[in-house]
Amino acid sequence: MAFGRGAKMDGRRPSSPSSSMCTTTTVVVFVALCMVGAWMMTSTTVFPVEKTEVKDQRAEVGFGETDEAAKSGSVSSEKFEDTDNNDNVPDESHSNRDAPEEEKFPENTMEKPVEMAEEKESPKEKEDSKDSFDDANGKSEGQSAKEGGVTGQSGDEEEKITTDNDVEKSDGEKKEDQEGKSEDDATEQPQIEEKVEESGEKEPAAKANEVFPDGAQSELLKESNTENGSFPTQAAESKNEKEAQAASKSSGDEITYSWKLCNSSAVTDYIPCLDNEKAIKKLHSTKHYEHRERHCPAEPPTCLVPLPEGYKRPIEWPKSRDKVWYSNVPHTKLAEYKGHQNWVKVSGDHLLFPGGGTQFKNGALHYIDTIQQALPDIAWGKRSRVILDVGCGVASFGGYMFDRDVLTMSFAPKDEHEAQVQFALERGIPAISAVMGTKRLPYPSRVFDVIHCARCRVPWHIEGGKLLLELNRLLRPGGYFVWSATPVYQKLPEDVEIWNAMSSLTKSMCWKMVKKTKDTLNQVGMAIYQKPMDNNCYEKRSEDSPPLCKETDDADAAWNVPLQACIPKLPIGPSVRGSKWPEMWPQRLEKTPFWIDGSRVGVYGKPANEDFEADYAHWKRVVSKSYVNGMGIDWSKVRNVMDMRAVYGGFAAALRDQKVWVMNIVPIDSADTLPIVYERGLFGMYHDWCESFSTYPRTYDLLHADHLFSKLKKRCKLLGVFAEVDRILRPEGKLIVRDDAETISELESMAKSLQWEVRMTYAKGKEGLLCVQKTTWRPKEIEASM
Repeated sequence: MAFGRGAKMDGRRPSSPSSSMCTTTTVVVFVALCMVGAWMMTSTTVFPVEKTEVKDQRAEVGFGETDEAAKSGSVSSEKFEDTDNNDNVPDESHSNRDAPEEEKFPENTMEKPVEMAEEKESPKEKEDSKDSFDDANGKSEGQSAKEGGVTGQSGDEEEKITTDNDVEKSDGEKKEDQEGKSEDDATEQPQIEEKVEESGEKEPAAKANEVFPDGAQSELLKESNTENGSFPTQAAESKNEKEAQAASKSSGDEITYSWKLCNSSAVTDYIPCLDNEKAIKKLHSTKHYEHRERHCPAEPPTCLVPLPEGYKRPIEWPKSRDKVWYSNVPHTKLAEYKGHQNWVKVSGDHLLFPGGGTQFKNGALHYIDTIQQALPDIAWGKRSRVILDVGCGVASFGGYMFDRDVLTMSFAPKDEHEAQVQFALERGIPAISAVMGTKRLPYPSRVFDVIHCARCRVPWHIEGGKLLLELNRLLRPGGYFVWSATPVYQKLPEDVEIWNAMSSLTKSMCWKMVKKTKDTLNQVGMAIYQKPMDNNCYEKRSEDSPPLCKETDDADAAWNVPLQACIPKLPIGPSVRGSKWPEMWPQRLEKTPFWIDGSRVGVYGKPANEDFEADYAHWKRVVSKSYVNGMGIDWSKVRNVMDMRAVYGGFAAALRDQKVWVMNIVPIDSADTLPIVYERGLFGMYHDWCESFSTYPRTYDLLHADHLFSKLKKRCKLLGVFAEVDRILRPEGKLIVRDDAETISELESMAKSLQWEVRMTYAKGKEGLLCVQKTTWRPKEIEASM
């Protein structure tokens, strides 16, 4: 505050009592404001900030705003009040500086409700101090911004938000902001402060829970085993510093990226590991569909896949199940070839999907209900939750299984029927491009409740039943195999021969045929087999054919492992996975699997059962308080989601109430937790992110990566990984990354070079969060042919 010339300042006595009173009042107000400012800097109590509309503010500045709220400039001050947080943690401004990390983020803050913090102040106190707080807050925010971003807490707990509106000010400019503001500044600054408050000061503890959880939850962000107490070794310090210096030289701000379009005959449908023409030409045989298997380039491509001409934002679910834009998947051969079987039809600008298939021309729902009526014990959506659909076509079976609360993992070879898997994904139905050839499918053993094959044309009976034995590896003990094919109900010589061979094979595998029926409407038949729950049948067989697998065989090993014509023995013991059926759905989603107990150590260092529970609590909090309500994501436009590093599947479980499905990826160099994901009634697969994923371009609406990229940097170049992210993400799709701050900065630079919209960056200490949105930008130049 600036004082005018007064009697006391020039040595003269005051001229009147009113002048004295004015001076006294001024001093009192000044002292009061100073006291309020001092109180503001030390108090942990949070007050709402008065909202002011400002034009031309980007939505990503406001952590916690929806798109609509950002446009209107008005956000409820109570948006994050109903959260689990640590608002009642005492002021740490005098103790945090020398406190260890465990003291700064106490474990018991996880369960403390916000109401305790609210008791610290009465509504009257809030009202009386509101005006003073707004003014003082503006000054303190400007001051703290100079010290390293926006500070949400004192001491070492630094929270930093980077937006396109952040501008560093000199000391002189900040002093001017504190002493006097122009009219324009008075209208612009409160909005910036408001958005900062929503990400930091206004709800500091809530934000800590939503973005970087405190206490025990912070352990979930990194998987590190502490040795030597809390003191690092000199070797580790030196090694880390040398790596950091090398990284800064190779990934500094001065790096520029030059993107080009991929030069591939597959053009807009390019899948690097399935369209590697050079490798395919070198194959000695294609007898076992080797040409449809993965053959990845030695170096992951760093080019961009072009968009189809006239590409549009996909139609939203559930309408997308019935129709998609023709321009997005401009293929008609399948409609011509399978149109009479109600797979797909062309109608104007759309491709229509009547819901039929070769074995269910009159609709998938009738077919699904026929299976349920034939075998009530299959109990769709209760006992049977996770299904594998072999040779899925356009995946109408899996698409309508959602109506029965069932998840279906569908797969088919690329180009066997043109773009069938691409159609499925464009419709919003889970599917991958894969083939049963010479290698195991990328799933653990004993995880699928049901496996389905409707006229999938797989020769199950040949070569010792090797392919059917692969399904046996994947099928849960007590699970069902539903086979709907011509050998079941037709009497042509070829069909009879196949049926006899299948009957002999399934009997030798100890599969019991529990039902053989015919659908009178579709005029097709099906046979339903059940896998045994124990090894009794195997031990009683007169012939060891197919043989039991060797004791050394790991049935869960599935990444590039050759197929074997043998039967893995079933688990023995009440505490072994697969020895009994999981809980009914949906109870199995939240309940810790019976075979996960405190005798083993979990991914994050706790007893495994506690690890599982903490992971789920963590993701429920983050998803509900941040991802769903705090990032401005319109979830009605999100359908296909991938968790690129899933661990226990907590992220997918937390999204249960959204109309989405989540592909849970467990990287091959991470802890093998994929069986836990399936036990919960979710699904996923193994993958190596140093290679391309087996999906068409533009097939996912949202990708989520929790501490994935920093681990990948040790194995492969991030540029190739990010090019793959661009390939599989739909235009207007979003990527959410949680990782160390250095990696976040590197990824943000790549995203900007692709002209993606950076919606939000957030940093707290050495940890960061990035949310970016892909645009329709493509480079003009095409890479040189190789």
